[in-house]
Amino acid sequence: MSTTDLPFRATTAEACAWLALQTASPWTLARLLEHGLTPYVWLDYDAAHAELFGDANGGYAAPIFFEGDTARLAAGGEDVLITITKDAYKIVTRLPEPGFRRRLDELRFQKKDLERLAGKLKHEAELALNPPPVVKAEAARESQFGIGKAQVMEAFSRIVKMDLDKALDDAIGIFGDDGARVKASAKKSKRNAVWNPVTLALGLHDVYRVPLGPLKRAFKTHDFLYDWEGDWDESLRLLGK
Repeated sequence: MSTTDLPFRATTAEACAWLALQTASPWTLARLLEHGLTPYVWLDYDAAHAELFGDANGGYAAPIFFEGDTARLAAGGEDVLITITKDAYKIVTRLPEPGFRRRLDELRFQKKDLERLAGKLKHEAELALNPPPVVKAEAARESQFGIGKAQVMEAFSRIVKMDLDKALDDAIGIFGDDGARVKASAKKSKRNAVWNPVTLALGLHDVYRVPLGPLKRAFKTHDFLYDWEGDWDESLRLLGK
C-alpha cells in the first residue's frame, strides 16, 4: 500500500495496515492511540445539538482526544464513547451526559497524522542504527533554547480556550519572563521571543486546566517538539502525572 493508497480519512484497519507496511511491525487501535494519533468520527447534523454544529449543517468530523475517552478505546471498548470533543469551530466542548456513542468501525484517522507518525518512526529507527555523536550538555541545552511564537501557536492554539496570540504578546504570567518565556529573548524585539514548550505546557495545564491528553499529543505530533519530548515525559514523571 503506497502513500497514495491511504485515504484522507482512513479506517482503523487501513491505518494499521499502512503503518505495518511502513514499519514492518503489527499495529492495533491501542498502539495507534499510544503513539498520540487522534481518531475522529463523523457527526451528522442534529438539530437537538445545533450549537455543536454551527454552520456545518451537513455535519463534521469530531476529534476524540479526551484522556478518559481514548483510554476506554485503548482498553478494548466495544464501541466509541465521546464525552468531550471540539465543535465545528474547533472549540473544546463537553457533550451532554452520558456522551455520544458510535460504532468502532466509524473511527477514522487523518492521512497527514499517519504520514507524520511514519516519518517520525523512520527517523528514530535511522538514529538507532546511526546514532549522532555525543555532544556536551551545554551544547545540548543551547539547541533547546526555545520555540518561537508561530510554533507555540501551531502546537497549542487549538487546544486552549483563550486568545493565545494576544497572551503571548502580553507576556503576562506563564507567558512572560517569570513563566515560560526564555528570559531576555524578547529584549531587542518581540519577534525574537521564544518560549520553553515544556514549561508552557505545564502552565497551560495547571493554570488554564488544559487536559494533559492533548498536551501529550502535541509533543508527539509536531516535529519541532521532538527534541523536547524527553524533558516533557521526565517532568510528568517527577510530578506523578
